[in-house]
Amino acid sequence: MPGVCTTCGQPYLVRYRAAPAPEVKGRLRERPWTMWRYREWLPLADGEAPVTLGEGGTPLLSVPRAGAKYGFQNLRVKDEAVNPTGSFKARGLAAAVTRAARAGAKAFVVPTAGNAGVALSAYAANAGVRARVYAPASTPATILTQIRGFGGDLVLVDGHIGDCGKAARAYAAESGAVDVSTLREPYRIEGKKTLALELAEQLEWSLPDAIVYPTGGGTGLIGMWKAFAELTAAGWVTGKPPRMYTVQAAGCAPVVRAFHAGAAACTSWADPATIAAGLRVPSPFGDRLMLRALRESRGGAVTVTDAQLTAAARDLQTLEGIDASPEGGAALAGAVELKAQGVVGPDEHVVLFNTGAGWLYRA
Repeated sequence: MPGVCTTCGQPYLVRYRAAPAPEVKGRLRERPWTMWRYREWLPLADGEAPVTLGEGGTPLLSVPRAGAKYGFQNLRVKDEAVNPTGSFKARGLAAAVTRAARAGAKAFVVPTAGNAGVALSAYAANAGVRARVYAPASTPATILTQIRGFGGDLVLVDGHIGDCGKAARAYAAESGAVDVSTLREPYRIEGKKTLALELAEQLEWSLPDAIVYPTGGGTGLIGMWKAFAELTAAGWVTGKPPRMYTVQAAGCAPVVRAFHAGAAACTSWADPATIAAGLRVPSPFGDRLMLRALRESRGGAVTVTDAQLTAAARDLQTLEGIDASPEGGAALAGAVELKAQGVVGPDEHVVLFNTGAGWLYRA
């Protein structure tokens, strides 16, 4: 099956014939606290075992000291750093490898800013298949060590993730490896949407006022917005879905620029530069879907500098004991900026996402 629509070139999204039966909700308490507790919401056949390392089930943490410092009364962090491979990428790659491996795939390829390469290498190893990873030569050394450590066939590219994407697509066409690039297959989104399913359950099937999310390729943002629609349609949650806010680095902010310009799609960002490797995505393939989610949710988009996101990550570490990645720092810095702009209120329930572990970025 082609990875994208051959007519319009846009991503495929999974649709289900029916929502899970109402009694499924009551059964959740009997299941292990991993993302596969939501198996009826995922592309997994009855009786089929997923490729899993125990991903998901991450904590939703109150951060009262950080909240007090910045004037938030109800601020929380969903901490994805505790996933098996140190980031939220574990969710999407677990789902993508499961679906393709169960269909007979023996080799995978991915371009990465770092964490997706670690996750693919680990899940390919667990499934007993091969993984080729293309990463920028500027990727943090610890992340490159992790990719190699899990047995990934790592190829370094002089350039950014867009250049890695071209190399990955060429390799997939030549070798037949399954390309699990962001949104070039439909199942990483399904894994990422468990962020929203888990958040809703942790909040006893209510939803926050706002979500502030650090955005590179955007699968998490798109997946969560898809899940909120599915949960609402199934009657599992009530009330308004949260406003979705994307945060990007000032040195690479194609989504923010397009959002404020009223554009339907992004234009490529020239010379992307930021220490937050996961945000260094100059031409996100899911741009239209991200912009649609931001506008449908009545959310927005904001940039922060490297200095701001670094300081905010440090605050999460020293004030709350959360090992925040630069991207996690960007989420806090973005929330502070949104509050300063008056679009997020100090008394609103705000959830930030720390998408990865800070230790992955340290030499």
